[in-house]
Amino acid sequence: MKKKLFSILLLLCFLFSLFALPGCTTQKETSKPARSLKGTTIKVFAAYGGQPEIYAAFENATGIKVEAMDMSSGEVLARLRAEKGKSLGDVWFGGGVDSFVAAQNDGLLEAYISPEARNIPAEYKEPKGYWTGVSLVTVNFVINEERCKELKIQTPQSWQDLLQPQLKGEILMSNPAISGTAYTILAGMLQSMGTEPAWAFLDKLDAQIPFYAKRGGEPPQKAALGEVTVGLAPDTAEGLQAEGYPVVSIFPKDGTPWWPAPVAILKGASNPEGARAFVDWCLSENGQKVLRDNCPRVPTRKGVELPETLEAIKEAKLQTIDFVKAGNDRDDVVAEWEKRYSK
Repeated sequence: MKKKLFSILLLLCFLFSLFALPGCTTQKETSKPARSLKGTTIKVFAAYGGQPEIYAAFENATGIKVEAMDMSSGEVLARLRAEKGKSLGDVWFGGGVDSFVAAQNDGLLEAYISPEARNIPAEYKEPKGYWTGVSLVTVNFVINEERCKELKIQTPQSWQDLLQPQLKGEILMSNPAISGTAYTILAGMLQSMGTEPAWAFLDKLDAQIPFYAKRGGEPPQKAALGEVTVGLAPDTAEGLQAEGYPVVSIFPKDGTPWWPAPVAILKGASNPEGARAFVDWCLSENGQKVLRDNCPRVPTRKGVELPETLEAIKEAKLQTIDFVKAGNDRDDVVAEWEKRYSK
């Protein structure tokens, strides 16, 4: 009898090990509290407006501190390639999606699908989680209206308007080898016009440009100061208008380039948990509102309202751009641009 009872108990123990109640078999894992991230630091490479306010809100929400380095997309990509997967940073925040695609192709990003990513439409994120768009960025003309009056021209409304003779030396664009804004202009032209017509147009546009700026934020600043008439910019002019500059923003009516500004975790991140927390927060409803309020762009998360200042984007003619193709073609396109226009 005792042997029979022992056999029954042994069988029950075996079955219990296979079909344990929830929590029983994972007690060893879950009994250990998760490492607190409060007081830890993440290092962020960023090309995004309103960074101090964004990081302060993130730290307030999570207790994680941010050390940020403001860098254009091309600068980050060049640095990551030099570091060869042994990055000194944790997160890449904002910039041109083409550079993120190129970095992904080079194995320089860490895949992470945030639980918040389910609220981001598929066209704004990489399916395996290598990058996820936090906002939509449009290329605008930031135009100094006083300069237009001095030149006796109407406010330019289209890309073709930029080719009028009065605007020779009056247009500023950033360098597409460095700036995600400028590279998106190239990609949008090449994909919407076709290769030969696009380069023919860019040949004419180049004749209007005195030099190429190193950062996407420089052209609108130069336009605001009256040093040029038109700055090709990644954001609209509300901030400059609030400071009293005589500028307006125009979405070019013959096609507005745009892209989803991504966030990604870098390969070899020293604080991967903190990096994931930053991605989660950026994609959360609260994080999306903080980003929108401090850098007025279109949020990617469903249900988060547009900034009032961007209502006009509903009427813009957005170009259709294959961002993966743009990223895959980046090195060849930049090489061709440098051969033609390096000044």
